Amino acid sequence: MHFQLDAATAAYRDEVAAHLEEVLAPDFEERVYRSGVAHDDDFAKGLVDKHYFAPDWSEEFGGQNRNHWDAQVLKEQMMRFDAPVYLSETTRMVASIIREIGTPTLKDRILAGALRGEITIALGFTEPECGSDVAAAATKAVREGDEWVVNGSKMFTTNGHIADYIFLLARTDPGKPNHKGLTMFLVPCTTPGFEAQAVWTLSGERTNITFFSDLRIADEWRVGEVDGGWQVLSLSLQDEHASGWGPHLERLLHHAEHWATTIPATTGGAPPMHEPDVRRRIARVAMEHEVSMLLQRRCVWMIEQGRIPVAEGPMSKVFSTEALERASQDVVEMVGPDALRSYLDPTAPERGRFDHTMRFALGTTIYAGTSEVQRTIIAQRGLGLPRQ
Repeated sequence: MHFQLDAATAAYRDEVAAHLEEVLAPDFEERVYRSGVAHDDDFAKGLVDKHYFAPDWSEEFGGQNRNHWDAQVLKEQMMRFDAPVYLSETTRMVASIIREIGTPTLKDRILAGALRGEITIALGFTEPECGSDVAAAATKAVREGDEWVVNGSKMFTTNGHIADYIFLLARTDPGKPNHKGLTMFLVPCTTPGFEAQAVWTLSGERTNITFFSDLRIADEWRVGEVDGGWQVLSLSLQDEHASGWGPHLERLLHHAEHWATTIPATTGGAPPMHEPDVRRRIARVAMEHEVSMLLQRRCVWMIEQGRIPVAEGPMSKVFSTEALERASQDVVEMVGPDALRSYLDPTAPERGRFDHTMRFALGTTIYAGTSEVQRTIIAQRGLGLPRQ
């Protein structure tokens, strides 16, 4: 078994990298950074024009029938360049679910528009009082004839203020156990009763708390069976849990190596790379990057073999995010106080990447389920250990 790329996939990776190198100019990056919003309509539609939105989908649904490895290197390049694709990714994720289990009406309404970059979908799972226990959702949806009346709130609905739809998890039967009484809906954000308020994270990202106040939607916006929301949600969580964050480590490693091999203009002395401690820290980042990439590519290999990386996905996620957290702090210690200069400070080494990566890394151990949640999945579903 090996996870080396074949020539065609390597060429595709280089093609994607060249496109991102061209469009992600410094002024564009600064505008995205200042806004705190990881989405840009023109950039997203540029991906569609290049067929980079869902290349592994069949041509029937607007894809290119590319293999899993092509889709993987596309994701890796988007992460490595820190491209503003989060809303595109959540849209693709939900569109994939609708493609699999949605009604013909939903498919007609959503799939073509999503593949053209004309429809965007944000995730509405987490709630203010539930944390990582998504199944404890208290937002209620009560059926009245052919409509549902939704009341409640969601936290960390990233891009909820600009998305066209919210993929909403709601409780439809309070009398059933947590995992049994949930239903998924696709909520148009233009529906009366919907509101999004800004919440800013440590990394400067804008997310949202969203409110659903006597919001009415027709039953045709339901995704999956009534009270079958956990099974639907599991499709999206499986996708998220199998994510790997190794490309962020690669970007950090690139900037650390560049800093360490550059002679300080103020001293004219030897580059920092001559110091044993600097080489040791950079080598540690390189090793954790290598492990992170291998864990992620194992998931791709399993999917290619028709296997679901139920525990291997969380292994990839928990290791790579915690490695990113360790590495970013290690690099800041290595560079010293100047590493804490921000992105917008012209005196910051590597244009402030060290400061931003350290703040960003802290959130990655929470995204798509905390490290504790991931370890629970690994223990129960990978090692067969009991819940208690």
